[in-house]
Amino acid sequence: MADANKLERFSNPHPGRDYLIEHTAEEFTSVCPKTHQPDFATVVISYVADKWCVELKSLKLYLTDYRNQGIYYEDVTNVILDDLLRLCEPRWMQVECHWNLRGGIRSRTLAASGPRLKGI
Repeated sequence: MADANKLERFSNPHPGRDYLIEHTAEEFTSVCPKTHQPDFATVVISYVADKWCVELKSLKLYLTDYRNQGIYYEDVTNVILDDLLRLCEPRWMQVECHWNLRGGIRSRTLAASGPRLKGI
C-alpha cells in the first residue's frame, strides 16, 4: 500500500473562507490484482480545507507509490480519500478517478466525505 507517512500538510492561509481546492494527477498508475496488468487513471482531488492543506510534492510522491501496487479501482479511490481525510481534516473532500479504457469499458470511481458545501 502507498505510504501515507509521505503526505505533508501546511496551514490553510484562509481558514475563515470556504473555497474549493482541486488537484489533478493525470499520470496515476496502479496494477490490477487479478490480471497483474497496469491500470491508468486521472485522479482529481477536490476539497474545502479547514485548518490544513495537502503539500503537492508529498502528494505526488504518495500517488507514485501506487505504481506497483495491486489494488482494485474501488479500493484505491477510497484509500486515497481516507489517507487525505486523516491528514487534512477538511470540511469536505472528494476523490474521483477516471480510469482509462480497458476491454471496451471506461470506469469512473468517486468517493466523498459528505455532502458538497453550498456554493462550492
